[in-house]
Amino acid sequence: MAGRLEVITGPMFAGKTEELLRRVERARIAKKNVLLFKPEIDVRYAKEAVVTHNGRSLPCLLLPITVSWSGFLEVVPEALLRNTEVFAFDEAHFFGAEFPRLCESLVAQGKRVIVAGLDLNFRGEPFGPMPILLALADEVVKLSAVCTVCGAPATRSQRLVDGKPATAGPEILLGGLESYEPRCRDHFLAP
Repeated sequence: MAGRLEVITGPMFAGKTEELLRRVERARIAKKNVLLFKPEIDVRYAKEAVVTHNGRSLPCLLLPITVSWSGFLEVVPEALLRNTEVFAFDEAHFFGAEFPRLCESLVAQGKRVIVAGLDLNFRGEPFGPMPILLALADEVVKLSAVCTVCGAPATRSQRLVDGKPATAGPEILLGGLESYEPRCRDHFLAP
C-alpha cells in the first residue's frame, strides 16, 4: 500500500481535532491499526488523550515537541511501528522542524499519516512546521470556524488578553475560549 500524508488545518474552533478523530475512528472501523499522538505540552483537557473542545476524546501517546525519528522510535518500538498502518497527530503546529521529516519517513514506509494543526499563529503568520506539511501533503483539508464578531467564515485565531486582542506575547500559549476566538480576515486584529 502506498503511504500518504493528510493535513487538516484552519483556525481554532474550526473542528480540526473533531475531523482527525473522525478519520481515526473510520480507520479503526476498517480494521486498521492506528496510533494517535499529541505534543506532551498539550495538557489542556487530559494528559494522555486527544480531546475536542466539545469533550470527545480518544487515548493517545505523547511526543516531545522536538521529536525526531530516533526520538519517535523511543516511543514507538520497531514491532509496533511495523504493525501500525495509520499514524495520527494532533496539534502538529507545536512540533519542531524535524516533524515533517518524521511524517515523510512514515509515508515512505507505506503508512497513512494524518496531521491536524493550526496553519497560522495568533499574529496571522505561518505556524511551526505547518507550511512544510501543507506543501508535502497528498490531501489538505482547510476548515473554517465562525467569526465571533460577524458570523462570517473565520480563518484566523485571535488571541485575547483580558478580553481584548493581544498586542504581543509568545508564539505558544495554550488556551481555549478564554484565550482565543475565531475571526474572519476583516475582524482579525494582527499585533
